[in-house]
Amino acid sequence: MHKHIDVVIPAFNESEAVGLVVRDIPKELVRNIVVVDNNSSDNTRAVAESAGAIVIAEGKQGYGAACLKGLSYLASLAEKPDIVVFLDADYSDYPQEMFQLVAPILDGEAELVIGSRSLGNREKGAMMPQQVFGNWLATTMMKYLYGAKFTDLGPFRAITWRALQEINMKDQDYGWTVEMQVKALKLDISYAEIPVKYRKRKGVSKITGTIKGTVMAGYKIILTILRYA
Repeated sequence: MHKHIDVVIPAFNESEAVGLVVRDIPKELVRNIVVVDNNSSDNTRAVAESAGAIVIAEGKQGYGAACLKGLSYLASLAEKPDIVVFLDADYSDYPQEMFQLVAPILDGEAELVIGSRSLGNREKGAMMPQQVFGNWLATTMMKYLYGAKFTDLGPFRAITWRALQEINMKDQDYGWTVEMQVKALKLDISYAEIPVKYRKRKGVSKITGTIKGTVMAGYKIILTILRYA
């Protein structure tokens, strides 16, 4: 049976990169590419639309808020997706690797697949030291609290629509990725990781590019892991 695969891309001031991301997504694999313009002051919307994406707006600032808006759009479709892929708009991931990302779901081996930058090849400087440390801390905490085998909180991920409904995502900012993983563990949703390549993003990071963003993200991630423990 052919599976409907839809992609959600949260985007805040990513006019430099979002067109490249949309362009590199394997069109033969996906049905809809939904870019959620999260209050951009540049021409993110125009660039994404001209690259062929469906663009919707989310005025409430936050990574999770943008992802939730994308999901509410997919929920409004007459035919829901079977699989949703989340991808950042900064061109640090390789959208061509989507085939490998969804393979464990299509093969019936998992309902959640994380693209792990820790297992894959990272371009030098692609991840800041605080990102590497934050990932290590979060995955180590999940290992001890939940027996998890995650190596990364990578944003490039695929999940079944069924699992998303069960997980019932709530987080509106930095805790989005870890909430999905922790709830999947608690609900005994099958998961897998695949190694993915990772390159230096285009433009400046809204999180790791600032001290405040780094501290807030780290705090929220740890809090989320402990909250569901």
